[in-house]
Amino acid sequence: MISKIENQIQVGLPTPYGDLNIIAYAKDSSELMPHLALVHPDTNFEKVVNVRVHSECMTGDVFGSYRCECGEQLSLSLEYIGANTGVLIYLRQEGRGIGLINKLHAYAKQDEGFDTAEANKVLGFGYDDRTYEDAISILKDLKISKINLITNNPDKINVFDTIDSMEIIERIEILIEPRKENLKYLKTKKEKFNHFLDL
Repeated sequence: MISKIENQIQVGLPTPYGDLNIIAYAKDSSELMPHLALVHPDTNFEKVVNVRVHSECMTGDVFGSYRCECGEQLSLSLEYIGANTGVLIYLRQEGRGIGLINKLHAYAKQDEGFDTAEANKVLGFGYDDRTYEDAISILKDLKISKINLITNNPDKINVFDTIDSMEIIERIEILIEPRKENLKYLKTKKEKFNHFLDL
């Protein structure tokens, strides 16, 4: 039987976006890289909940890299949740699911002229190897059934459309002003991944 992720610990977390609760989700308490849920304490789970499902991007989230807009999306999402309540799920699937070292190899390929999708394929991976089963498990654990999803990614919407117990009520766009360093990256998102972007 496959072990499911479970709530291992919940604790308060004061942040620039307000006082949130942080929950670590993993198969067991020895897991060193658990998924995380940041939950506004005033969230009413019986009503429509604002949700951001954010995949880890150390280079953008932690170091503020301009190669992508991930860090800015994370900040804006937390700002929105801090002001309007909701949940941010932080999935530990770096580099669209290929891991940090392979992501850096993909960066090297991008420096040779490949776009983000092509770089992954050259390295033997899919365009996007992320999965969202663990995000669904976390939302079920929190007993969330109606969602305003903070995303530009149609794949995330399609995932929720397959879950009978959950319903997307509204998509909340999260638009970041392009930079010269990430314009090609954003164009690839729009043209190859069909993200809802106005460039």
